[in-house]
Amino acid sequence: MGKFVVRETKTGIKFDLKAGNGEVIATSEVYTTETACMNGIQSVRNCCVGEVEDHTVDEIVQVKHPKFEVYLDKAGEYRFRLKARNGEIIATSEGYKTKNSCLNGIESVKKNAPDAEIVKEN
Repeated sequence: MGKFVVRETKTGIKFDLKAGNGEVIATSEVYTTETACMNGIQSVRNCCVGEVEDHTVDEIVQVKHPKFEVYLDKAGEYRFRLKARNGEIIATSEGYKTKNSCLNGIESVKKNAPDAEIVKEN
């Protein structure tokens, strides 16, 4: 089972969603308060049902928010970002070598986020 790991950074507080094997599958922005971070976790839980909008193809088929956007980064790796109903980015992925791996990451978010426990790290 996955878990949201909440931890403090030098500039605030953030979370990582980890799969059952401990791999990070999505990361949040840095929040200024723990309450805002917890709201971000709830937003990921609520929005992880979104469809995929693929920005790596010539003809992008727009889908409604919430959604996962798949794109290529500057290094040529595939990444996704989860956008909330208001269009805000609420979680991002690591870089993947293949689009299929990136899509598997999205499926892992969909599977793990709804029931993931919240763990605070020091």
